[in-house]
Amino acid sequence: MNDDDARPEHVSPRIEGMRALRETPRRLEQRRLASAMREVIEHLVATTASEAELASAADELEAMAAGLRALPTGQTYLGFAESANAGQETKGAQPGEPEWYAFFDHSPFIGLANPLAPPMELEYSGERVVARVTFGSAYEGPPGCVHGGYIAAVFDELLGAAQSLSGDQGMTAHLGVDYRRPTPLGVPLTLEGWLDRREGRKIFARGTLHAGEQLTAEADGLFIAFDRGRFQELLDSRNG
Repeated sequence: MNDDDARPEHVSPRIEGMRALRETPRRLEQRRLASAMREVIEHLVATTASEAELASAADELEAMAAGLRALPTGQTYLGFAESANAGQETKGAQPGEPEWYAFFDHSPFIGLANPLAPPMELEYSGERVVARVTFGSAYEGPPGCVHGGYIAAVFDELLGAAQSLSGDQGMTAHLGVDYRRPTPLGVPLTLEGWLDRREGRKIFARGTLHAGEQLTAEADGLFIAFDRGRFQELLDSRNG
């Protein structure tokens, strides 16, 4: 896909922010560690290992956890609460600068440095936002299928990006999901989201989820555009 042809008039901070992040050596190692942890989680929930094998693996993980626990920790709250684990590179960053969006790298859904994220990838397709994601065994609800709560959550992430195409940012006020059929695990899934309409501060977005050619779920969301000045006041009050 040609980014210049696909880029809409208004853009999503989620997509632009993730693309703008520098792949520093530290960030690449964070992402590598998160990827390895995802693999650990996948094997853990699906393993048929013996008691002795599980005990050995638990010993190794407990040792690793102890090592990580001994490392320096800290929090940065430069943008939103999600930036808590963004790391030292965000310190001193200003809104609009690439590192301001470092918290997206730790998002529970798109964050490459978050082992809980599937992760889902977002991009533009004309005036739509397209997401691709594959859910592993840890996200199972019905046998062999994605838990409905995770489906709702990825729709919230998708429509949150799609409503940005209005030119404003809004907070989720309502999210409705229609589950058409079970969504399979371990299968590449495609979501599409688009701006439906706007009524004053109310921003409406819609989306679909497909497994191959099969529609498995649809969603609609209502977002309320926030007053940027008031939002900054809240941030300043909290940070103070």
